[in-house]
Amino acid sequence: MSNVSQTFIPMLAYEDGERMMDWLIEAFGFAERARWVEEGRLVHGELSFGNGVIMVANPTPLYQSPMRVRENYEPSARYSEVPYIINGVLVHVTNIENHFAHAEKSGARILSAITSSPPGKTYRAEDPEGQRWFFLEPS
Repeated sequence: MSNVSQTFIPMLAYEDGERMMDWLIEAFGFAERARWVEEGRLVHGELSFGNGVIMVANPTPLYQSPMRVRENYEPSARYSEVPYIINGVLVHVTNIENHFAHAEKSGARILSAITSSPPGKTYRAEDPEGQRWFFLEPS
């Protein structure tokens, strides 16, 4: 892993890590830093946005995404009905209107429209495997 100035780095699991890396690049504007595939499975991926980095991978063929868990476990489906970030990543953006429009056009499930509040403008979205994202353009 490359040197980064972050104190911590979020790590997200995906059923199809390679597909999701490509989707996150296209829909949310991440940039690829690393992609290691072994036996057809993403064992380590790094994506950057601004000065931040996240890691993504398919940790095991047995892993089930939040979306699949919701499909098969009714309590998870019920608590996921709220638009809030249950587990997720906060990303600072510079032009939230453009970011929102591009994410929506790329197929992100929009959980909440752009709103303004004391920290700035925000919106919430979900990727195709059910990971939740909170985007903020600080005031």
